[in-house]
Amino acid sequence: MFDSNRLQRLQQASLWDFALAFYAQPGVEQACLVLQDRAGVDVCELLVHGWLYQYGLQIMPDALAVERKASNHWQQSVTAVLRQLRRELKPQAVNNGAVAQLRKTLQQAELQAERENLQRWQQWILQASTHKQRLTNCAISQHDVAQWLQDRLFFDALALEQVVVQPEREKVREALNRLATQLDRYERPR
Repeated sequence: MFDSNRLQRLQQASLWDFALAFYAQPGVEQACLVLQDRAGVDVCELLVHGWLYQYGLQIMPDALAVERKASNHWQQSVTAVLRQLRRELKPQAVNNGAVAQLRKTLQQAELQAERENLQRWQQWILQASTHKQRLTNCAISQHDVAQWLQDRLFFDALALEQVVVQPEREKVREALNRLATQLDRYERPR
């Protein structure tokens, strides 16, 4: 049964604030980059799952599939383009102050694009008329969080094996475990 108390608590929380605080925790940035660069994970979506987990909620699979398409379009057409440009300019920025400044501007634009993506996720999740069709309670134990994250991001272990080549799988699993240790377990309503 869907717990509306969890949703009420979630409505008082900012996904962006969660993202900033979570990303600043030890090992989280590196784990996110491993998942992004080695497994093609959308870090914004990963942050959404972590945010919901803290409130004991998760997105229903069918709803997730639909919203994932919209989010992926934004990520590929805006965020990834800015990221690629920023990365390509890194060697030139070492010896050229103007290029270094341009790279810094691109980094700020990339961060703003990610913030916009997170705001879109939050608006979609909190649309009052459909939240019961999109969210469900998440009742997992603390030691199952890494597997739960993997299932949210890849849908199943087979999908992970199809996306990530063998030598990289262990690094991906280590990154998921690192993130799981940094997520605070939600408190059940009393």
